[in-house]
Amino acid sequence: MADGDLPRDGGQGHGAGAFRILHVSTGNVCRSPITERLNRHALAHRLGDPYIGGLVVESAGTWGHEGAPMEAHAATVLADFGADPDGFLGRELLDEHVIRADLVLTATRDHRAQVISMGHSAGLRTFTLKEFTRLVRAIDPATLPDPEQAGGVVERARALVRAAAALRGWLLAPNEEADEVHDPYGAPITFFRSIGDEINQALDPVVTALTGVPAPA
Repeated sequence: MADGDLPRDGGQGHGAGAFRILHVSTGNVCRSPITERLNRHALAHRLGDPYIGGLVVESAGTWGHEGAPMEAHAATVLADFGADPDGFLGRELLDEHVIRADLVLTATRDHRAQVISMGHSAGLRTFTLKEFTRLVRAIDPATLPDPEQAGGVVERARALVRAAAALRGWLLAPNEEADEVHDPYGAPITFFRSIGDEINQALDPVVTALTGVPAPA
């Protein structure tokens, strides 16, 4: 099964043993679809199959275009990275998405605030993507559970979120822009590609920390 064909309701990862990652942007047609599919693609390469470790990757939008395909330029960017854009449909962010997510990664600080404002004790598991990347880089991987041991990648992922939340008040962004991924909606393909590069670079250390598997050379 190609990474783009994975079911959004969790597939093999659904259940108590899963760790759900929710990517959030505004319309769920540009940034969050790119992030979702790049994350799945990276996990497939690190783990052999994104769901082997029980990691479930989804996305939604705070003003999501329910049932809409991703923007054509977003699909092009994914194809550039070898990720599969097919079969994507936009979703509006709902309470149930936040309730079942173990980690919420947003495009901007405003999105983070909107998720947290929904309640559901989301504050300790909601970060901007770039914020989470910054925090993850400061965490010693030796302090995280071995993904080969009992609990595997899921327990490692839960420990990573706890460690990142504990660091948040100590490791601040140099400026507000450092935690933002800007909206490419309506922009030319060149800007979409720059945003795709930005997202991919931010995801790389996160996927490495989650799985314990470094990116292939």
